[in-house]
Amino acid sequence: MTDSSGLPGPLASLQPLLDHYGYASLALLVALDNMLIPVPGQTLLIVAAVYAGTGRMNVLAVAVVGWIAALAGAEIAYVLGRREGTRLITRFGRYVRLTPERYAKAEAFYQRRGARVVVFARFVDVLRQTNGLLAGSNEMPHRRFTLWNAVGAAAWVAAWTTLGYTAGTNIGPLYRQALRYQFFLLAAVLLAIVCLVLRAWWRARKRAREGA
Repeated sequence: MTDSSGLPGPLASLQPLLDHYGYASLALLVALDNMLIPVPGQTLLIVAAVYAGTGRMNVLAVAVVGWIAALAGAEIAYVLGRREGTRLITRFGRYVRLTPERYAKAEAFYQRRGARVVVFARFVDVLRQTNGLLAGSNEMPHRRFTLWNAVGAAAWVAAWTTLGYTAGTNIGPLYRQALRYQFFLLAAVLLAIVCLVLRAWWRARKRAREGA
C-alpha cells in the first residue's frame, strides 16, 4: 500500500519524523538500531536517501550522519558487551547450555573471523542490533572491532543510501525485494548456527563414547 508520496507503507509512515526533526531523527534511530534496540533505523535511512534524491535533504549529509550514528551505536553496544557480557554469560549461560568451554570457542571464533561478522552483520536484522554486544562479550580487541565496525557501517550506509537516492519514489518494489533477500539471509545464518551447534554436540558425544 502506498501514500500520495509514492512510498510503500513502512517507509511512508516514517516521513513525519524527517519532516519535523530532520537529521536528528535519522541520527537517533540509526544509532539505536545499531545498539540493541530494534527500531526502524534502516528504514528511516532509506527514506532520508529518497528525500535526498528529490532535493529535500543533502545526500552527503544523510550518508555522514548515518555512518557516524551507526558507528557510535555499535561502539556503545561493544562497551556494554565488554563490561557486562561476560558476567551475564557466566551467570546465566548454564541455562542455555553455554559452558565455559563453549564460550572459549566463541572467543576463539571472534579472534579468527570476527571481522567478517562485524562487517556483514549490519545487513541482517537481529545481527545488526546484537553485533557490538557479541563482539564485546567475546573480547574482540577494541581497535580491531572499531576498524571493521567503521568499514561495516560505511558499507551498510552506502548501500541503502545509494538505493534510496537512485530509486527515489520508485523504491517500493526494490525495498520489498531487499527485505525478502534479508529474510533469506537471516534464515541461512540461523541454519548455519544450528548446524554448528549440532556438529559440536555430535563431536562431544563421540568423544564421550571413545573415552568410556
